[in-house]
Amino acid sequence: MTLTYKNAAGIKATGMPLSSDLFTNLRKDILQGKLRQGEKLTEQQICDTYHVSRTPVREAFKQLELEGLIETIPNRGAFVIGFSPQDFEDMYELRKSYEVLAVKWAIERITKEEFEKLEEAFEFMEFYTQKKDAEKMLNINMRFHELIYAASHNKMLQHVLSSYQIYIKQSKTANTYVDEYLDDVLEEHREIFEAFQNKEVDAGVKAITRHLDHAKLRAK
Repeated sequence: MTLTYKNAAGIKATGMPLSSDLFTNLRKDILQGKLRQGEKLTEQQICDTYHVSRTPVREAFKQLELEGLIETIPNRGAFVIGFSPQDFEDMYELRKSYEVLAVKWAIERITKEEFEKLEEAFEFMEFYTQKKDAEKMLNINMRFHELIYAASHNKMLQHVLSSYQIYIKQSKTANTYVDEYLDDVLEEHREIFEAFQNKEVDAGVKAITRHLDHAKLRAK
Protein backbone atom coordinates (compact mmCIF):
# COMPACT_ATOMS: atom_id res chain seq x y z
CA MET A 1 0.00 0.00 0.00
CA THR A 2 1.28 3.48 -0.85
CA LEU A 3 1.22 5.92 2.03
CA THR A 4 0.22 9.51 1.34
CA TYR A 5 1.09 12.37 3.65
CA LYS A 6 2.21 15.98 3.64
CA ASN A 7 5.66 17.07 4.73
CA ALA A 8 6.51 20.27 6.57
CA ALA A 9 6.23 22.32 3.37
CA GLY A 10 2.80 20.93 2.59
CA ILE A 11 4.08 18.79 -0.28
CA LYS A 12 1.85 15.82 -0.90
CA ALA A 13 4.13 12.81 -0.56
CA THR A 14 3.34 9.27 -1.56
CA GLY A 15 5.87 7.06 0.14
CA MET A 16 8.00 7.19 -3.02
CA PRO A 17 11.60 8.49 -2.88
CA LEU A 18 11.62 12.11 -1.73
CA SER A 19 13.41 13.19 -4.92
CA SER A 20 10.47 11.87 -6.96
CA ASP A 21 7.94 13.80 -4.88
CA LEU A 22 10.09 16.92 -5.10
CA PHE A 23 10.52 16.52 -8.87
CA THR A 24 6.74 16.16 -9.31
CA ASN A 25 6.05 19.34 -7.36
CA LEU A 26 8.80 21.36 -9.03
CA ARG A 27 7.62 20.22 -12.46
CA LYS A 28 4.07 21.31 -11.64
CA ASP A 29 5.27 24.70 -10.39
CA ILE A 30 7.25 25.23 -13.60
CA LEU A 31 4.40 24.16 -15.89
CA GLN A 32 1.93 26.39 -14.04
CA GLY A 33 4.28 29.36 -14.19
CA LYS A 34 4.88 29.62 -10.44
CA LEU A 35 8.57 29.20 -11.26
CA ARG A 36 9.04 31.56 -14.20
CA GLN A 37 11.13 31.13 -17.33
CA GLY A 38 14.67 32.38 -16.72
CA GLU A 39 14.34 32.20 -12.93
CA LYS A 40 17.43 30.91 -11.17
CA LEU A 41 17.02 27.92 -8.87
CA THR A 42 19.52 27.28 -6.12
CA GLU A 43 19.84 24.16 -4.04
CA GLN A 44 19.59 26.19 -0.83
CA GLN A 45 16.46 27.99 -2.06
CA ILE A 46 14.71 24.69 -2.81
CA CYS A 47 15.92 23.15 0.47
CA ASP A 48 14.47 26.07 2.42
CA THR A 49 11.20 26.23 0.45
CA TYR A 50 10.42 22.52 0.49
CA HIS A 51 12.17 21.55 3.73
CA VAL A 52 14.37 18.88 2.19
CA SER A 53 18.07 18.10 2.15
CA ARG A 54 20.43 18.74 -0.77
CA THR A 55 20.48 15.13 -2.00
CA PRO A 56 16.83 14.94 -3.20
CA VAL A 57 17.20 18.46 -4.65
CA ARG A 58 20.15 17.37 -6.80
CA GLU A 59 18.26 14.28 -7.98
CA ALA A 60 15.17 16.35 -8.80
CA PHE A 61 17.32 18.85 -10.74
CA LYS A 62 18.74 15.98 -12.82
CA GLN A 63 15.24 14.77 -13.69
CA LEU A 64 14.04 18.27 -14.55
CA GLU A 65 17.02 18.79 -16.81
CA LEU A 66 16.39 15.47 -18.57
CA GLU A 67 12.85 16.63 -19.32
CA GLY A 68 14.12 19.96 -20.64
CA LEU A 69 12.45 22.05 -17.94
CA ILE A 70 15.63 23.52 -16.46
CA GLU A 71 19.15 24.13 -17.72
CA THR A 72 22.24 23.89 -15.56
CA ILE A 73 24.97 26.29 -16.62
CA PRO A 74 28.46 25.60 -15.19
CA ASN A 75 29.54 28.14 -12.59
CA ARG A 76 26.18 29.92 -12.84
CA GLY A 77 23.55 27.47 -11.60
CA ALA A 78 20.20 26.06 -12.70
CA PHE A 79 17.68 28.16 -14.62
CA VAL A 80 14.04 27.50 -15.48
CA ILE A 81 13.35 26.90 -19.17
CA GLY A 82 9.74 25.82 -18.92
CA PHE A 83 7.41 25.43 -21.89
CA SER A 84 6.58 28.19 -24.34
CA PRO A 85 3.14 28.54 -25.99
CA GLN A 86 4.72 27.02 -29.11
CA ASP A 87 5.96 24.07 -27.06
CA PHE A 88 2.41 23.37 -25.87
CA GLU A 89 1.06 23.83 -29.40
CA ASP A 90 3.56 21.26 -30.65
CA MET A 91 2.77 18.94 -27.77
CA TYR A 92 -0.92 18.85 -28.64
CA GLU A 93 -0.08 17.98 -32.24
CA LEU A 94 2.37 15.26 -31.20
CA ARG A 95 -0.11 13.86 -28.73
CA LYS A 96 -2.76 13.70 -31.46
CA SER A 97 -0.45 11.77 -33.78
CA TYR A 98 0.43 9.25 -31.10
CA GLU A 99 -3.09 8.95 -29.72
CA VAL A 100 -4.53 8.23 -33.18
CA LEU A 101 -2.07 5.35 -33.41
CA ALA A 102 -2.99 4.19 -29.89
CA VAL A 103 -6.70 4.11 -30.75
CA LYS A 104 -6.04 2.23 -33.98
CA TRP A 105 -3.94 -0.43 -32.25
CA ALA A 106 -6.21 -0.60 -29.21
CA ILE A 107 -9.33 -1.30 -31.28
CA GLU A 108 -7.42 -4.09 -33.01
CA ARG A 109 -5.83 -5.52 -29.86
CA ILE A 110 -8.14 -4.83 -26.91
CA THR A 111 -9.04 -7.84 -24.78
CA LYS A 112 -12.47 -8.59 -23.36
CA GLU A 113 -11.33 -7.60 -19.87
CA GLU A 114 -9.82 -4.34 -21.13
CA PHE A 115 -13.00 -3.49 -23.02
CA GLU A 116 -15.07 -4.07 -19.88
CA LYS A 117 -12.88 -1.58 -18.00
CA LEU A 118 -13.27 0.94 -20.82
CA GLU A 119 -17.04 0.45 -20.76
CA GLU A 120 -17.09 0.98 -17.00
CA ALA A 121 -15.05 4.19 -17.36
CA PHE A 122 -17.46 5.51 -19.98
CA GLU A 123 -20.45 4.73 -17.76
CA PHE A 124 -18.80 6.75 -14.97
CA MET A 125 -18.33 9.60 -17.46
CA GLU A 126 -22.07 9.52 -18.15
CA PHE A 127 -22.81 9.52 -14.41
CA TYR A 128 -20.51 12.45 -13.56
CA THR A 129 -21.74 14.43 -16.55
CA GLN A 130 -25.30 14.01 -15.33
CA LYS A 131 -24.17 15.14 -11.86
CA LYS A 132 -22.28 18.11 -13.39
CA ASP A 133 -19.19 17.05 -11.42
CA ALA A 134 -16.42 18.54 -13.59
CA GLU A 135 -13.52 17.49 -11.35
CA LYS A 136 -14.47 13.82 -11.27
CA MET A 137 -15.32 13.94 -14.97
CA LEU A 138 -11.79 15.18 -15.69
CA ASN A 139 -10.28 12.38 -13.61
CA ILE A 140 -12.32 9.63 -15.27
CA ASN A 141 -11.55 11.21 -18.65
CA MET A 142 -7.86 10.64 -17.99
CA ARG A 143 -8.64 7.08 -16.88
CA PHE A 144 -10.55 6.46 -20.14
CA HIS A 145 -7.57 7.57 -22.24
CA GLU A 146 -5.08 5.63 -20.12
CA LEU A 147 -7.11 2.45 -20.65
CA ILE A 148 -6.84 3.01 -24.39
CA TYR A 149 -3.07 3.46 -24.10
CA ALA A 150 -2.81 0.18 -22.18
CA ALA A 151 -5.02 -1.62 -24.69
CA SER A 152 -2.64 -0.64 -27.51
CA HIS A 153 -0.24 -3.18 -25.96
CA ASN A 154 2.73 -1.00 -26.82
CA LYS A 155 4.73 0.03 -23.74
CA MET A 156 6.67 2.82 -25.44
CA LEU A 157 3.50 4.41 -26.82
CA GLN A 158 1.80 4.07 -23.44
CA HIS A 159 4.75 5.78 -21.70
CA VAL A 160 4.90 8.68 -24.17
CA LEU A 161 1.16 9.37 -24.04
CA SER A 162 1.01 9.13 -20.25
CA SER A 163 3.78 11.77 -20.12
CA TYR A 164 1.79 14.07 -22.40
CA GLN A 165 -1.25 13.65 -20.14
CA ILE A 166 0.80 14.76 -17.14
CA TYR A 167 2.21 17.81 -18.91
CA ILE A 168 -1.16 18.92 -20.21
CA LYS A 169 -2.95 18.34 -16.90
CA GLN A 170 -0.33 20.22 -14.87
CA SER A 171 0.21 23.12 -17.27
CA LYS A 172 -1.29 26.55 -16.71
CA THR A 173 -3.07 26.09 -20.05
CA ALA A 174 -4.72 22.88 -18.85
CA ASN A 175 -8.28 22.34 -19.93
CA THR A 176 -10.76 23.54 -17.32
CA TYR A 177 -14.01 21.64 -17.58
CA VAL A 178 -16.94 23.95 -17.08
CA ASP A 179 -20.56 22.85 -17.15
CA GLU A 180 -21.16 24.06 -20.69
CA TYR A 181 -18.48 21.68 -22.03
CA LEU A 182 -19.38 18.53 -20.12
CA ASP A 183 -22.07 17.32 -22.53
CA ASP A 184 -19.82 17.97 -25.54
CA VAL A 185 -16.92 16.07 -23.96
CA LEU A 186 -19.19 13.14 -23.12
CA GLU A 187 -20.52 12.91 -26.69
CA GLU A 188 -16.98 12.99 -28.09
CA HIS A 189 -16.07 10.09 -25.83
CA ARG A 190 -19.26 8.29 -26.76
CA GLU A 191 -18.11 8.30 -30.39
CA ILE A 192 -14.73 6.89 -29.36
CA PHE A 193 -16.34 4.22 -27.17
CA GLU A 194 -18.80 3.17 -29.89
CA ALA A 195 -15.90 2.73 -32.30
CA PHE A 196 -14.38 0.26 -29.82
CA GLN A 197 -17.76 -1.37 -29.29
CA ASN A 198 -18.19 -1.90 -33.05
CA LYS A 199 -14.49 -2.56 -33.72
CA GLU A 200 -14.42 0.20 -36.33
CA VAL A 201 -10.86 1.49 -36.66
CA ASP A 202 -11.64 4.30 -39.13
CA ALA A 203 -14.47 5.57 -36.94
CA GLY A 204 -12.18 5.47 -33.91
CA VAL A 205 -9.48 7.47 -35.68
CA LYS A 206 -12.02 10.11 -36.75
CA ALA A 207 -13.54 10.28 -33.26
CA ILE A 208 -10.24 10.70 -31.39
CA THR A 209 -9.03 13.28 -33.91
CA ARG A 210 -12.22 15.30 -33.48
CA HIS A 211 -12.04 15.05 -29.70
CA LEU A 212 -8.42 16.19 -29.46
CA ASP A 213 -8.97 19.07 -31.89
CA HIS A 214 -11.86 20.28 -29.74
CA ALA A 215 -9.88 19.72 -26.51
CA LYS A 216 -7.13 21.95 -27.87
CA LEU A 217 -9.65 24.72 -28.62
CA ARG A 218 -11.22 24.39 -25.16
CA ALA A 219 -7.79 24.83 -23.57
CA LYS A 220 -7.27 28.27 -25.13
